[in-house]
Amino acid sequence: MNLKEDNQDLKLWGARFKQRSAAILEAFNASIGFDYKLYEEDIQGSLAHVKMLAVQNIIPDADAKSIEAGLKQIKAEIALDPRSWMETRFADEDIHMAVERRLTEIIGEPARKLHTARSRNDQVITDLRLWLKKQVSELSSLLLALRKAFVLRAEQDVDILMPGYTHMQQAQAISLGHFWLAHEARFARNLERLDDVLKRIDVNPLGSGALAGSTFNIDRHFTTAELGFAKMSVNSLDAVSDRDFLLEYEFVLSVIMLHLSQFAEEMILWNTQEFSFIEISDAFATGSSMMPQKKNPDIPELLRGKAGRVIGVMNALMLTLKALPLTYNKDLQEDKELLFMANDTVRDCLTITVDFLSNIKVNKEKMYTALTKSFVNATDAAEYLVKKGVSFREAYSVVGKAVAYAVDKSKYLHDLSIEEWNAFHVAFNEDIILTLKLENCVDARNIYGGTSRMQVRERLAELKTTLF
Repeated sequence: MNLKEDNQDLKLWGARFKQRSAAILEAFNASIGFDYKLYEEDIQGSLAHVKMLAVQNIIPDADAKSIEAGLKQIKAEIALDPRSWMETRFADEDIHMAVERRLTEIIGEPARKLHTARSRNDQVITDLRLWLKKQVSELSSLLLALRKAFVLRAEQDVDILMPGYTHMQQAQAISLGHFWLAHEARFARNLERLDDVLKRIDVNPLGSGALAGSTFNIDRHFTTAELGFAKMSVNSLDAVSDRDFLLEYEFVLSVIMLHLSQFAEEMILWNTQEFSFIEISDAFATGSSMMPQKKNPDIPELLRGKAGRVIGVMNALMLTLKALPLTYNKDLQEDKELLFMANDTVRDCLTITVDFLSNIKVNKEKMYTALTKSFVNATDAAEYLVKKGVSFREAYSVVGKAVAYAVDKSKYLHDLSIEEWNAFHVAFNEDIILTLKLENCVDARNIYGGTSRMQVRERLAELKTTLF
């Protein structure tokens, strides 16, 4: 075989080269081991592209139809077992080259026209944007399922009272339903973040070419509509190098994991013997290989642990992007492998958290006992005085002295008699005893967003209307 013929057989990009790629380069350079996950989007983009080429009379209709049939055959082949298909095409470097080479095997010469007016640079970013649009939809569904799980849990636990904490110190009495809805509110914001980042994802870069656009009379409006993008990119240099949208998406993934980790930490604490606020069902806990009494909260511990890897992906992408000049650089190949891992991690974590929530038993007696052995109603005593005309700072001081007194007497505020209260201030009347009843402390906070059981039920009614 002469050198010219050998060169043509090297790579689809190999005409310029006189030597075959070193094996170590091929292994180091290849991305098909992970970017095969984009095969559906890659074929979707190619189908839109070839259809546009035919409409614009850039390639013959007959060739376009042949290419379309071949691409659909390839999609069916890969769908049977994507990983195995990838392993047979590993030498093709990436999913784009693998699809094009397989297309050539199926239909011959017309396949060589598919890449007209297109570069792998705009092809890969188109694939990635299409893939992310799907992920936003799937992740939104999982977040919605988790929000519903928190709502159902809150509906079940409205009347259970527990200590609310600041600085991990008992602060004020709250409804457990209010606690669950606090986590629901966090994931509601994550849904809003996904909706917002979708605006930056939903942009068609196809037609930007390698970096400067195309000399062919392509119709970018056509491919934008065909692929279902909301709009198209306005600058070809930016289009092939932009990864801002991906960074934003990974930020949302990180915040989701941050919220899951915070929730997990509370469940880990509540599951300890010292708290004993909850018990995790046997089906969702593990044991020790050495200590037969152990029942470990592995699910929340793993939620907490996996947050680190997802947050790390966002940091890794930022470090990859920080020194890149315009436009495409091979460094950008590194944007996908970690993204796929992070995305899978978040999906798995959201899914198992929904099941975990329904597999915990609340120890309401332990929660209530924790309230009775605390000073969570101190603020209520101070506000009682304020409502009697005492300034807040004076009331704060009076109740602080009452707390110190109760501690010395091994009592709590709800144990003090009216005579003891009057020793601290004459404004205290008999109704202070009723005011400091824990149920009344909770229900007195009857403002929108407050912890009163009435407000929790009203919020639940709002959520049941919008979510279910």
